[in-house]
Amino acid sequence: MFNLYNFWSLFFLFLSVCFFLLGFNYLYYDYCLLIDWEIFNFNSCGVVMTFIFDWMSSFFVSGVLMISSMVILYSSSYMALDINKNRFLLIVLFFIFSMIMMVLSPNLISILLGWDGLGLVSYCLVIYYGNYKSFNAGMLTIMVNRVGDVAILLSISILLNEGSWYFIYYNYMSFELGNIVLLLIVLSSFTKSAQVPFSSWLPAAMAAPTPVSSLVHSSTLVTAGVYLMIRFNDYLMGYNMTFFLFLSVMTMFISGLFANFEFDIKSVIALSTLSQLGLMMSICFIGYPVVSFFHLLIHAFFKALLFLCAGLIIHCLNDCQDIRYMGGVSGMLPYTSSCFSIANLSLCGLPFMSGFYSKDLIVEFMSLSMFNGMIYLLFFISLGLTASYSLRLLYYVMFGYINLSSFNSFNEDLSMMFSMIILSFMGIMSGSMFTWLIFPYPILVFIPVSMKLLPLSFVLLGGILGYEISLFMYNNVMWDNILLYFCSSMWFMPFINTFSLSSIGLSSSFYYLKMMEVSWGESIISFLFPSYLIYLSSIFINYQFNNLSIIFCTFLLISLMIIFI
Repeated sequence: MFNLYNFWSLFFLFLSVCFFLLGFNYLYYDYCLLIDWEIFNFNSCGVVMTFIFDWMSSFFVSGVLMISSMVILYSSSYMALDINKNRFLLIVLFFIFSMIMMVLSPNLISILLGWDGLGLVSYCLVIYYGNYKSFNAGMLTIMVNRVGDVAILLSISILLNEGSWYFIYYNYMSFELGNIVLLLIVLSSFTKSAQVPFSSWLPAAMAAPTPVSSLVHSSTLVTAGVYLMIRFNDYLMGYNMTFFLFLSVMTMFISGLFANFEFDIKSVIALSTLSQLGLMMSICFIGYPVVSFFHLLIHAFFKALLFLCAGLIIHCLNDCQDIRYMGGVSGMLPYTSSCFSIANLSLCGLPFMSGFYSKDLIVEFMSLSMFNGMIYLLFFISLGLTASYSLRLLYYVMFGYINLSSFNSFNEDLSMMFSMIILSFMGIMSGSMFTWLIFPYPILVFIPVSMKLLPLSFVLLGGILGYEISLFMYNNVMWDNILLYFCSSMWFMPFINTFSLSSIGLSSSFYYLKMMEVSWGESIISFLFPSYLIYLSSIFINYQFNNLSIIFCTFLLISLMIIFI
C-alpha cells in the first residue's frame, strides 16, 4: 500500500544528503552561488526572487530536511488513527517549504514569503486539535509573529529608497535610516525566536501535536530569527548591541528558571529550547555568528530527538503530559529511554556529546569577550539551570514507579524507533563532525584552569540542584510563596502579554465602537428613543391613564417623531 508519509520521508532524506554534499563542496572551495529571477521592475527597483547557495544555507537546509524526514516518518505512526492525517501532512509540507524559502533568501522580498508562511502555517498547526486551549495558543502565536512581519514590511519600505532589497550588499551605516532598518530586523527576529519580552508564545505553542512541536522547536520556526541575525551580523557589529545582549541573556536565565518549576513535559522541553535560543542570540550579539550557527545546527538534532521521545512516552501513558504521573519508564520503554537520556545529556553539555562541542566553545568565547560580571554570572547560572531541569526531568520520568495507573499499554513502534536512532546518532556525532567541517583549523583557547573548569562545576552543581528540587516537589511540599510563584510563572510575562493588554484593548475598543463606529444617530435611535418610550409608559402606568384620547395623542406624537427623525 502506497504511504504518503513514507514517500515524503524518503524524498526529504534524499534531498538532505544532496544538500549536505553541496554544502561540503561549497565549504571546501569557499564557493557561493546566487540565483536571481526578476519578476518585474518598478521605478528602478526590481521585485526579485533570489536564492543563495553557500555552505551555511546548504548545511542548514540539510539539517531541516533530515529532521523533517524523521518527523514525517514518526508521524506516520503517531497520527495513524487521526481522521485528518492527510491534511496534517499537507500543512507540515507547507511549513517545511516556507522554512527552506526563508533560509535560501538573501533578499527581504523573498524572505517575506517564507517568513510570513512560517507564521501563518504555524497558526494552522497550533490550532490543529481544535479545542479552547489550542485556539488561545494559536491566537497568541500568530499575533506575536505578526509584529515581526510588520517590522519586515517596514524595513522593505525603507529599503525602497535604496533601489534594491539585497541586504547582503549594504553597509547600513552609510545611509540615514540604516539604524532604523537594523532595529526593525532585530525586532522581527526577537518575535520569531521568542526573546524577552515576546517569550510567552513559545510555551503556549505546545498545544500543537508533538511531531509538530519537534519540528517547530528544533530547526524551523524559532530558529528563523537566530538565522536572520546570523545573516545580518556583519552590520550588527557596527552598532552597540549591549542592550540586546542583555535581553538574550535574560531570556536564557528566565526560561531556565521557569523550566525547574514546570510539570508539563512538553513545556519543560519548550523552555529548554527558549534557553538555547537565548544562548545562540547572545553569542551572536557578542560577535561570533559562526559559533552561533554551529550551536544552532547541533541543537536542532538532539532537541528534535527529545521531543520525539517525549511524544512516544505521552502516547503510551494515555496522553498524559504531567511528569508527576510518570515514572519507571526506563523499564517499560528501554529503547526510548536510552534515546531520551542521550538527548538530555547532550543538552546538558556532557563532555564529548554533541552539545559539549558548541556550548563549551560558546562559554570560552564569552569568557574572552569584554563584558561585565553580570553577563558572565548569568551565563554560568543559566548553564547550571540547564543541567538542573534536565536531571529533574530524568528523575521524574525515568526512575521510581509509574504513578498513573496499574494498567498501561507500552509499545515501541518500528517507524518511531528508526527515526529516533538516526537522530540519536546525530545527537552523539554531529558535534565532532561539524567541528571538523566548519572550522578550518582546531580552535585553541588559552584560559586559566579555574575558568576552564568553571562550566563543568556549574553543570555538576546544577545537576545536584535539580535532584534536590525534584525531592522537594516530589514529597508534596506545598509552596504558596509569592517569590516561587513569580519564578514559576515566567516573571508574569504570559499575563502581561495576554490579559493586561487584551483587557484594556477590548474595553476601549468596545467604547470606541459604540461611540464612533456605530455613530451618534445610531446611539440616539437605539438607546435614547426606547428609553423615552419606557419613561412615558411608566408615567401612564403610575397615574393609570386609561383615556383613549391620551393614548391616541401619544401614538400620533411617536409617529411624527419617527417620520421626522
